[in-house]
Amino acid sequence: MTTATTAQATRHLTVLYDADCPLCVHIRHWLLGQRWLVPLRLIPAGSLAAQGQFPRLDHASTLREITVIGDAGQVWTGTDAFIVCLWALAEHRPKANWLATPAGRPFARAAMYTASAWRQAVRTEPGADGQVEPRAPACGDQCSVPG
Repeated sequence: MTTATTAQATRHLTVLYDADCPLCVHIRHWLLGQRWLVPLRLIPAGSLAAQGQFPRLDHASTLREITVIGDAGQVWTGTDAFIVCLWALAEHRPKANWLATPAGRPFARAAMYTASAWRQAVRTEPGADGQVEPRAPACGDQCSVPG
């Protein structure tokens, strides 16, 4: 991830989060409470909203690992998605820039590995029809930048 290129090209990011994962829902709420440098749209992964907005994505994979989509079609997953989320936040951009370096990347991978292991232990199953239903409302274009 090159920060200068990303900063110039990105006006907003869409974060696909697992609405059946208590950790993911907690992080969604945490993100909503942060001051954004780049506006975030938080949408449940695998939802009809996500499928409608991003028909070419492999939506089954978005339920397995965090996925972030830039407004110009950029797609980040896993560790890169985690770093991009932090990069969008005023207080955490310096940390994101460091995590994107060779020295910081192992720490970002370790954080993602830990979160993934915890997530697998606590994740609930989607609804009976296999469709993930949002437990918290997707904000789409209605998300406001916290002040």
